[in-house]
Amino acid sequence: MIKNPILSGFNPDPSICRVGQDYYIATSTFEWFPGVQIHHSRDLVNWRLLGHALEESRLIDLRGVPSSGGVWAPALSHHDGLFYLCYTVVHQHEAATKDTPNFLTTASSIEGPWSDPVFINSSGFDPSLFHDEDGRKYWLNMVWDHRPDHNPFHGIVLQEYDHHAESLIGEPLMIFKGSKIGLTEGPHIYHRNGYYYLLTAEGGTEYDHAVTLARSRTLDGPYEVHPANPILTSSGRDDLTLQKAGHASLVETPGGEWYMPHLCGRPLPGTRRCNLGRETAIQQVEWRDDGWLYLVEGGNAPHDEVSPPQLPSHSWPDLPDRLPFDSLHYATPRGPSANVIRETEKLVLRGCESLESNFEQAMLARRLTSQQATITTFLEFAPTSFQQMAGLALYYNTHLFHYLYLSRDENLGPCLQVHSCDDGTSSFPLGKNLVSVPQGALFLRADLDHRDLQFSYSSDEKTFHPIGPALDASLLSDDHGDHWGFTGTFVALCCQDLTGSCLAAEFNFLEIAIP
Repeated sequence: MIKNPILSGFNPDPSICRVGQDYYIATSTFEWFPGVQIHHSRDLVNWRLLGHALEESRLIDLRGVPSSGGVWAPALSHHDGLFYLCYTVVHQHEAATKDTPNFLTTASSIEGPWSDPVFINSSGFDPSLFHDEDGRKYWLNMVWDHRPDHNPFHGIVLQEYDHHAESLIGEPLMIFKGSKIGLTEGPHIYHRNGYYYLLTAEGGTEYDHAVTLARSRTLDGPYEVHPANPILTSSGRDDLTLQKAGHASLVETPGGEWYMPHLCGRPLPGTRRCNLGRETAIQQVEWRDDGWLYLVEGGNAPHDEVSPPQLPSHSWPDLPDRLPFDSLHYATPRGPSANVIRETEKLVLRGCESLESNFEQAMLARRLTSQQATITTFLEFAPTSFQQMAGLALYYNTHLFHYLYLSRDENLGPCLQVHSCDDGTSSFPLGKNLVSVPQGALFLRADLDHRDLQFSYSSDEKTFHPIGPALDASLLSDDHGDHWGFTGTFVALCCQDLTGSCLAAEFNFLEIAIP
């Protein structure tokens, strides 16, 4: 069976593409670099992280973007031997207006190199490219309407794209204003049996999220909505493991079986907070005699397990608890940094700005993929000032984190402190009771048990001493605070030097052990 989610941890807005026997899913990365994770499978059951499309500075500039800005909803397609990747780079998103430049890049291989991005438009977000059977191409995106007393989700616009001129041609045409669910976004078009099918996300990317399907005999509409719409949702079903089901795409196997990857979230027990962020699940779907798409299992609720396609099984090696620092699975906020020096068995971070900075941070992080984990690292750091810090963080974004760090106090010398940030409000749970530690190296640990987070430290990796009280890990979620959050919790190694001296910290490993 396929066990959901297929991509655990922060992997939202899945766009699937099949080329021969290979299946690829592109997901949103927001302010994290490299941009656009691409996972690979040969059986739709087992997936591996293959790489990232936007892994060079020439391809993406995230410096200064706000938390949960950056790369939204990439759309991956393949036509005539070329991969096409559409995506938005959101520069700001919490004002009445939004700055949403949309780009297109191409590659002959999924592993790149990807072409210099071409700016297309910025009328809204969630772009995708439809390749029609006559060879013409069409660009779609949702349109954002900032005017008062207007629906900000204005509808889905279609415009022809000239691949040779690398620009839109003709006039944009509004083809779909959405269903009664509203908040229409995430468009994809599929042509089948004389119909153009428009798949969209609706209901907002929270607990009323949904997948809507509409169809038309002509590309420019009008589009009629599925008679049993939405075709997928978790709305009103608190009993489901997979919440927030929506934002989907479709793929057909060589044997004619159809599957629909979609966004989902798994709340912490007893809460409505998803600290792993928005993940990717998959459902089996089928076309019935009425020409409409339905879940094979019936109804429209997401299933935890799904029957696999009739394909040869193809597994990948399990990831070790300790991944080399030069692994694909690490990310940095807002771009590459010369202050993050990655070797296989060693990480050197030259101290930069604070964890609240939208610019230059010295941080290397991995996605958290389980609500239970024991996280350990080994740190060598010799601070000479209270403004020099390095350590281990559970980090959602600049507004939400818990951070255990080594610093220096004028009276105590080397010491440990905890910094928590709750929706932008900082607290220091140890107060004045800083923990004096010997000069030199330390093991730092975070024990995560659902919503409880306990930091500790050790000098010998045998006896760990708790630091401070158990902290609330649930606040590290999409659903907490006044700021919009679309990402997920990261396990982060970081270093700050607010004196400007760039004092370096060295980490020898990061281990994430999941029970």
